[in-house]
Parts: sequence; C-alpha cells; structure tokens
Amino acid sequence: MTDLPPTPTVGALLAAATLRLGGEDARAEAALLLADTLGVSQTWLYVHRDDEVDAPRARTFDALVERRAAGEPVAYLLGRRGFWRFDLQVSPATLIPRPETERLVELALERLPGDRDVRVADLGTGTGAIALAIAHERPRATVIATDASAEALSVARANASALGLPVDFRHGDWLAPLTDEAFDLIASNPPYIADDDVHLGQGDLRFEPRGALASGADGLDDIRRIAADAPSHLRPGGWLLVEHGWEQGAAVRALFEANGFESVETVQDWERRDRVTLGRRR
Repeated sequence: MTDLPPTPTVGALLAAATLRLGGEDARAEAALLLADTLGVSQTWLYVHRDDEVDAPRARTFDALVERRAAGEPVAYLLGRRGFWRFDLQVSPATLIPRPETERLVELALERLPGDRDVRVADLGTGTGAIALAIAHERPRATVIATDASAEALSVARANASALGLPVDFRHGDWLAPLTDEAFDLIASNPPYIADDDVHLGQGDLRFEPRGALASGADGLDDIRRIAADAPSHLRPGGWLLVEHGWEQGAAVRALFEANGFESVETVQDWERRDRVTLGRRR
C-alpha cells in the first residue's frame, strides 16, 4: 500500500487492503485489522470512511496486512478469537478455537446437569476454550484441564483469570496429570490430522502448533490413547466426548466400542459433517 498518501483515509486503507489480501474474506479481515489498529468498532469504520489516519497507525496497519497476506492467521495478529460467549486470548502456542468445537461444548452440556456437583476433564485444553465454556455454563462443575504445553497453559490461565472462571489447569499429557481421579465427563479436541496430510502446509494450519494438529499416520494416535485410558478415569455412566475429522466417525466409533463404551454415536456439526463421537462407560 506504498502508493497511498501520507495520511490516507479509512476508506482508502480498507480498499487497498482488501485488494491486497484477495479472497472472499478479504474485506472482513481488512476491517478487523483496521478496527483493531485504530481501537474502534467495525461500524465506526464505515461511518468515518473519509477520516484520515495518521502515518504511524497507517504503517502499523500496513504491517498487519503484510503479515496476513503472507498467511499468518488473523487470530494470531489480533491475539484473540471469539468462542462461545467470550473472546479468548490466543498465541502461536495454541490452536485457534473454531466454531465447530462449540458443538462439542453443547453436547457436553446436554450430559451435565446444572443442579448438582459434577466433575469434568478437558484434555489438551489449549486456550482453555472447552473448559472455560463448561465452567461458565455449569457453575457447580469442578473443571480440570490438562495440556502438555506449558506455553498453552499460560494462555489458558490468563483466559480463566480474565473471565473469573475457576478451572484447575494441570501440565501433562492427556490423562497423565489425573492419576486416581474420576470424572462424570471427559471432553477433548485432540490432534486428528494425518502426519502427511497436505493441508498442514496450507493456510492458517502452517502457523498453528503441529503438535496440536497431527497425530500419526492416520491422525488417530492420540484418540486411540484417550479412548483406551479414559474408562479408568470415568465414573460408571460417565461420558467421553472427542472431536475428530469429518471422515473419521466410523473409525472413532470402533475405537470407543473396542474400549468398552456403550451408547456410542457420532454427531454432526452444523454443516452436517461428522464431528464429535461420544460414548458412555458401563
């Protein structure tokens, strides 16, 4: 955008950034980045299209657009992403929360009564998205969340502090920090992409932590481990819910059944793709 005047208008910056970014989301992404740079709402941008933007902030915006054009996710550029009823801090140490994971939260809440004490574990919590959403909606729940990444746990703890939600975050791999503890429900959005999947080298996935995305030759290594270990950490009648890829429903159901779960089913997300498999301990 070097051909712009020293103090371009809001409208000129938006138009130039939209052209530079390209794609169907270019306009929306440009508006997000400019609103953040100026500390205003997106509505303000359209009301003040003819306002001039001073050179320092125009340069800051230009740098953000350059990074986005190179493929860096908008969530990392802004340092936050909306999930459930709140904004969550994100960083390159965490997976970016996605709307389809809200389906996992909804299914968990359907199995967690609000009128009694329950215990919930969120495995591989990342930003804390699942744990915090459940803690928000079920105040009587004791929610424990684990992650193998200390950096991710730092982000999750900051989110919990900002929201005033009492989640117990523990450092460790999957169920390892939960020795001798039992739960009414265990939820997880683990890695489920195959190690050689070409999508890992495309789009936003290039910038997200590979350990939060890929899991073995078929993408199911971590789900195998969770399905095998979860029964010993579930109370009788307790539920395991796992998010997975849209082509993995049958394979994940087989893993659940092989590990003794009953009432096993795969639920689709709102785009009618297999997304969450759940099962109940006998």
